[in-house]
Amino acid sequence: MKILVADDSRVMRQIVIRTLRQAGFAGHDIVEAGNGQEALDLVRSESPDLVLSDWNMPEMNGIDCLAALRASGSTVPFGFVTSEGSPDMRARAEAEGALFLIAKPFTAETFEEALSGVLQPAP
Repeated sequence: MKILVADDSRVMRQIVIRTLRQAGFAGHDIVEAGNGQEALDLVRSESPDLVLSDWNMPEMNGIDCLAALRASGSTVPFGFVTSEGSPDMRARAEAEGALFLIAKPFTAETFEEALSGVLQPAP
């Protein structure tokens, strides 16, 4: 399976990838995007099985990326990994079709719980 990790911080993308591995999802192919527009383009060209996106990014933020994907007919599973997790943000993410919102700081267990119905652990 292929996972797209979108975050404007390269360090945070690496932390998300490391946490995926720690949660048992190490064998999946990873594609990285530095902003929402790049993520949108990569969903179209790479056809990932899951998108993990930050909320606040330059050029296009995560919620606008999700809205654009859904408007184009894409049903790719989409979740947020972001620094904020207010009830309003969670409601907006759910309304746009996000499966989950993981707020930083997070743990491997947080990822395992959020992704258990979406991804199978890697062999």
